[in-house]
Amino acid sequence: MHAAPTHRTRRPLLRTGVLTTTAALLLSGCFSGSAEEATAADDGRVSLAMLQPPRSGLSPLSDDAFKLSRWSTAETLVVLDDLGEAQPALATEWTQVDDLTWRFTVRSGVSFHDGSELTAEHVAASLTAATQASPKPRILDGVELTAVADGDDVVVTTADVDPLVPQRMSSPQLAILSASAYSADGTVSPVGTGTGPFELVDVDGTSGATLDRFDGYWGQAAAASGIDVDFVPDGTARAAALRAGTADVVEAVPVSQAGLLDPDLVHEVPMPRTNTLYLNTASGPFADPAVRATAQAAIDRATIVSTVYEGRADIAEGLLGPALPWAAEGRGDLDLPAGSTVPPGTAITLGTFTDRAELPEVAVLVQQQLEAVGFTVTQDVREYAFIEADALAGAFDAFILSRATVLDSGDPVAYMFSDFACEGSFNIAQLCDPAVDAALAAAAAEPAGPERRALVLEAEAAVLATGAAVPMLHERVIQGELAGVSDAARDPRERLLITTQTTAGD
Repeated sequence: MHAAPTHRTRRPLLRTGVLTTTAALLLSGCFSGSAEEATAADDGRVSLAMLQPPRSGLSPLSDDAFKLSRWSTAETLVVLDDLGEAQPALATEWTQVDDLTWRFTVRSGVSFHDGSELTAEHVAASLTAATQASPKPRILDGVELTAVADGDDVVVTTADVDPLVPQRMSSPQLAILSASAYSADGTVSPVGTGTGPFELVDVDGTSGATLDRFDGYWGQAAAASGIDVDFVPDGTARAAALRAGTADVVEAVPVSQAGLLDPDLVHEVPMPRTNTLYLNTASGPFADPAVRATAQAAIDRATIVSTVYEGRADIAEGLLGPALPWAAEGRGDLDLPAGSTVPPGTAITLGTFTDRAELPEVAVLVQQQLEAVGFTVTQDVREYAFIEADALAGAFDAFILSRATVLDSGDPVAYMFSDFACEGSFNIAQLCDPAVDAALAAAAAEPAGPERRALVLEAEAAVLATGAAVPMLHERVIQGELAGVSDAARDPRERLLITTQTTAGD
């Protein structure tokens, strides 16, 4: 059995109910506390202020899985390296048996936090629970998969050829938990049931969580004695916690607050998320490729980045940004269509949504830039829930969207197929181009590796050649780290944050 935790009392941050008031005091210079007072009794623990509270009780079969991953409490069979290629974790090796079958060897000597030993049966049971969940984890959308134990191995079989099975196994939504995590009613509890270097010992509803170092961890022992998590949705409040020294690490500092903080505490991480102007290729003025090219040439990306994002974003040169460094390294010159003169007064509708605060501001600048070359622009800005159906139905001539460019497998092909293939489920541009479909099919069929990456860039070039999408900028996430914090992960995929090497304090 593993040793009993020595510290289970979460050191709270500024409480949500008083955070806004405290933030105002901090920003006015009236806060009387000190970072030294706030952190005097942290006992080697790391305090963490996170953006969103759990939405599904921290079930690993939901998006809450990414919290478990960022806390290093639940682990997967494999992890991804910087190139998106699979590396060993709870599986030490894997082989492709045939087109539909993969064999993963389960690591020996691994203990769950409840003291039970990891076996192939546990792995198969966790994967099977994911396939039977309703709704399915996002990583398994459209994927039929079975997993059975065979000695020390788990055999994974898919209904269709899928060269990315190892990459899928890296998704936090396919974390492996002990048998005690799974209840008869279908709920899954990660409390005391993971394998990571930190054990989740307590969850305080949507307020916070407590994790302690797990001394029975199979890998390198954690340097910190634990993690104290507070969920702080208000961005001003999260920034205030960093200024006050009551949080060691802060997720997602708003752009509006970043400039008010000590620059040494602010770290910008490129995200695999692109802000793109989609142009309707099926009807209206943008059915003409030359008119699309004129709109593309009118967009002043640098002004949008400097004005709306205060310089805290990257000007887009393609669909894939600096969070995927291989994209810039392998991208050649793009063959873009030539523009034409737009008849004055050409009317277009421009849509976007309010859920991401920057997008309405981006829409204002895009409207000005398009009107400068002859378009007459009418905006339609709503909450996303009330505008998505119209956008997908082609109701707009142009639509501004902030879009994640790699999904849970760490590969951009799924995003590109969804947004730009004839049969794509998220094809706001209404694009149906045989050259694009052929390029996407070639990329999808290639196993992970340099050849697949090269084909992805060929598919990107085919999409951009149509003028259906005008990538404007690549977003960054701003992470706050108190002075004295060491080795907090700055992960573009937002899978890692507090690791075995992370420490806080002097």
